[in-house]
Amino acid sequence: MKKWLIPVIIIVALVIIGFIWSVNIKNGAITQNQAVSAAWGEVQADYQRRNDLIGNLVKTVQGAADFEKSTLTAVVEARAKATSVTIDPSNITPEQLDEFNKAQSGVSSSLSRLLVSVENYPNLKANENFLKLQDELASTENEIRTARVRFNEAVQSYNNYVLRFPNSMFLGGYKEKPYFNSVEGADKPVDVEFNFDKK
Repeated sequence: MKKWLIPVIIIVALVIIGFIWSVNIKNGAITQNQAVSAAWGEVQADYQRRNDLIGNLVKTVQGAADFEKSTLTAVVEARAKATSVTIDPSNITPEQLDEFNKAQSGVSSSLSRLLVSVENYPNLKANENFLKLQDELASTENEIRTARVRFNEAVQSYNNYVLRFPNSMFLGGYKEKPYFNSVEGADKPVDVEFNFDKK
């Protein structure tokens, strides 16, 4: 074998190894990115389930003729606003996630007011459909929390993968993704007020 051929073979082998290594890094980033998208899909599915349940809950509550119309209107408007916010998980930004989070927080807030005001309507509280919907909403809220935790875990794994050296050298097009944070003011205690004078 000629002496000049050995360095050429070594260089070609290194180039092939480097190419395979960079392809594996890119494929790993794609896998991580898809995991984030799948986790986001779970979050959206759970929020959609809650929105569907809210529609049924509002229809059930509307049956109580003297129920506060402003409370129902607030729930319907918050639900409409929340469903209008859409996010592409592949290009998610902290601002988009914050907007989505605020819209969903508005739904949670108005829904809480609705459920508290139901206390003043014994017939509605005893309504079997209402009780079933209330249980399903509670279950869905737990599913939403779980989906958000899984989303944050997928984002953490993705961010660790794309930001660590040497992967970051090959993954310049992959940006850090934001986490789902609690809404502003969630650290403050909730002001609960019971009005026992109303019948």
